[in-house]
Amino acid sequence: MMLRDLAAQFAPGQRYRRRRILLAIGVAAPVVAFLAVVTAVLAYPGFNNATQFLSELGGATARFPLIFNGGVMISGAAAGVAGVGFGLAVVALGGSRVAAALVALCFVLAGIGLVISSLFVWPDPIHLFVNLGLGIILAPLFLIWGLHAVPGTKRLKLFLISVSVVMLALALITNHRVLYGIVNPANVGWWERGFAIVLVGWTGIAALVLERRLYRLAQSNEAAEGD
Repeated sequence: MMLRDLAAQFAPGQRYRRRRILLAIGVAAPVVAFLAVVTAVLAYPGFNNATQFLSELGGATARFPLIFNGGVMISGAAAGVAGVGFGLAVVALGGSRVAAALVALCFVLAGIGLVISSLFVWPDPIHLFVNLGLGIILAPLFLIWGLHAVPGTKRLKLFLISVSVVMLALALITNHRVLYGIVNPANVGWWERGFAIVLVGWTGIAALVLERRLYRLAQSNEAAEGD
């Protein structure tokens, strides 16, 4: 029944359908990334989550590097597609077009970085293009800007503010700008995973909230037109 209802919500003719499909891809991207990491760890005997980096799951020492690299490629491409959905959703809700373009740009660059890193695996220097993904740190701020005049988005904006604060703190800590020494070779892997969960996870939540907002808006518009 749930799948039938979901299919009906995305049926042809639904208003904002294409935007909502792009956002749905954004919801799926973090799930794909998480499953790829978990599966890759299970397929890598002796992998140490505390001391080894995620990139090593797709490197030369991994037994099945394609699991991790394939997952990164798919989730990276999905992130770029979702970024377009984020931008179009902001515009549909009446938000700033400039902010919408900047949000989309953050996601597209992050997606490009992830795809490149999946093709040029660690320790290839080109793998460092994955750092383009750090642009996602700016995306919540641009999204807040884009939605600042949109009514009914207060909770989403508070969530985005919280995410921005947490990501900034993690960026400073993991780059040894503050609390020097708290991140060390014995625990760096856990810090990297925590940062990755926040960095990627918020995008799926925000995509889901915006998708549902567009769906409700479409339904209310249809109801108003029918009166």
